[in-house]
Amino acid sequence: MYSFEDIKKVLPHRYPFLLIDKVLQVNDDSIIALKNVSGNEGYFNGHFPTFSVMPGVLQVEAMAQASGLILGLNQKFDAKSEMAFFAGLEEVKFKQMVKPGDQLTIKANIQAYKRSVLKTYAECFVDDQIVSLAHLVLVIKKVEI
Repeated sequence: MYSFEDIKKVLPHRYPFLLIDKVLQVNDDSIIALKNVSGNEGYFNGHFPTFSVMPGVLQVEAMAQASGLILGLNQKFDAKSEMAFFAGLEEVKFKQMVKPGDQLTIKANIQAYKRSVLKTYAECFVDDQIVSLAHLVLVIKKVEI
């Protein structure tokens, strides 16, 4: 299990864009991570003022962050000089709404990893019910941090 502080050592994201709160399990090709959806998050002010729903694009971003953590936590890239960038998205589906108070469980599996390109399949769950899914592509790039 990895804490929020452990995650910040790998992902460059910070509030309000760090969307992984805890990693429950990670191995060489998969991860299970959590995102606690709080009604205090700023995007709920406008999405929607009278009926709060977590934007689908943020669910997809959480899947991308979890996918990058598979490599980062396994030290497959150097988090001090490299970053995983979101590069592609296919077959995205949103099946149910995510609301304040929900806990998003993100499960991602590596489908392919060659050179600096990572392809994953990820799903988000709330209470064991699938709420969204996607095939993602990430590219690992050298950066000056």
